[in-house]
Amino acid sequence: MIFAPLVAAAVAAFIPSERLLRWWSLIATLAIAVGSVALYTGFDLTTHAFQFVEFAPWIAAFRINYALGIDGISLLLILLTTFIMPLCVLASWKYITTRVKEFMICLLVMESAMIGVFSALDFVLFFVFWEAMLIPMTLMIGVWGGPRKVYAAVKFFIYTMAGSVFLLVAIVALYLWDPANQTFSIPELMGRPYSQSFQAWIFAAFFISFAIKVPMFPFHTWLPAAHVEAPTAGSVILASVLLKMGTYGFVRFCLPITPLGAAYHAPFVMWLSVAAILYGGFAALAQSDLKKLVAYSSVSHMGFATLGIFSLTTAGLQGATLVMINHGVTTGALFICVGIIYERLHTRDLGESAGLGKFAPVLAGMVGLFCLSSMAFPGTNSFIGEFLVLSGGFTVSTLMMCIAVPGVVAAAAYNLRMLQKFAYGSTKNPDHSGVPDLSAREIFALAPLVIFVLWIGLQPGPFVDVMKVSVDHLVQTTQAAIAQAAAVAAQ
Repeated sequence: MIFAPLVAAAVAAFIPSERLLRWWSLIATLAIAVGSVALYTGFDLTTHAFQFVEFAPWIAAFRINYALGIDGISLLLILLTTFIMPLCVLASWKYITTRVKEFMICLLVMESAMIGVFSALDFVLFFVFWEAMLIPMTLMIGVWGGPRKVYAAVKFFIYTMAGSVFLLVAIVALYLWDPANQTFSIPELMGRPYSQSFQAWIFAAFFISFAIKVPMFPFHTWLPAAHVEAPTAGSVILASVLLKMGTYGFVRFCLPITPLGAAYHAPFVMWLSVAAILYGGFAALAQSDLKKLVAYSSVSHMGFATLGIFSLTTAGLQGATLVMINHGVTTGALFICVGIIYERLHTRDLGESAGLGKFAPVLAGMVGLFCLSSMAFPGTNSFIGEFLVLSGGFTVSTLMMCIAVPGVVAAAAYNLRMLQKFAYGSTKNPDHSGVPDLSAREIFALAPLVIFVLWIGLQPGPFVDVMKVSVDHLVQTTQAAIAQAAAVAAQ
């Protein structure tokens, strides 16, 4: 699955026809998505151990290995990645008209890097995949983006590279910690008896790197620019997958490797998460650009994910994982819808699209469902995730959760405002009488996301079951390390 997209990209380089390129990319990504189902069907739900493990020596002198494996958390994120990629190809079918070959190659290379990040069990390998994502994503923004594409691409590149420096420093520090047993193996580095001060510094380095990627408030300023200027597929990949790499880093590294650092900084991170929920919600409420509105809503939604992670509770962490998946589904769908609107009207202004729902009822119905999901309406996918996050958060701080409530209200306000304007408008709507409704290709791109919105919302059991054992083990080991440190301090 990691190298199949690279092979597909190599083949794409020799395909002369743009039409054939689009079909080849769609078939390749669909084949990988179908193949990834084997991970789900062959996954053992009864163990927290890494599964489908692959191991081969790479750079023996430094004990750097090609090591792969997944648990219940990374499995869900890999499935999200593989199922989103064919939809990105469909969303780019008519949107991308120049340098189609290079664009499709960027998409396929991105898929390899993203799957690699979620399955790497060696820190050097993880860092290689982590950095490999940066180049095609920067190119997608800088080459196929909007009027300020160079500014957005440079800002995205600088922010991500700055975060990567802190990540690299933390990796090297962990490697050098025990001179007698130096390793980059992620499972081996988990549970080592690091001192509390060492964990605090390592956590701080991890935090800066992953907070930029999420992005958490106040590290979020690259996100609106990148989303607004990126092509539709770039925005979908950013929202659905790239932002999850930050929260995945918190779950995979911060909690099991630096549990004391995580516990010490948890109140600070949770307050930042509440600030992100409030800021993102009210900033989205003030936007008239549809892409900016959805981009700021991402800041708010990812605040729920980090809030759940650092509640250090089972409910909170389960909810955070569901929020990651749900945000990928819902926000990715909304960006596809915005791209469809832009293809028809050549504007993303909410006022200019007012009343379009009268002439495009199928599109309006899709936007309505995804807006309900974005506001966590009961019966949609986002409700169960945010409910679990708030359940875990209330066990930590009732005051904090009460302060976060206006952010939930703001989500309802900006989503209903967008839906009302788009579907009904006012007495002076622009003339949209000649605008066509969704085509079969566009319905095919959105239909899987509609299914997941309703499936997770009405029957979340299969998704919770996949991650349950992994989440339980992670919370238990983290809490045990914290309790042991407290007992030692008490003596």
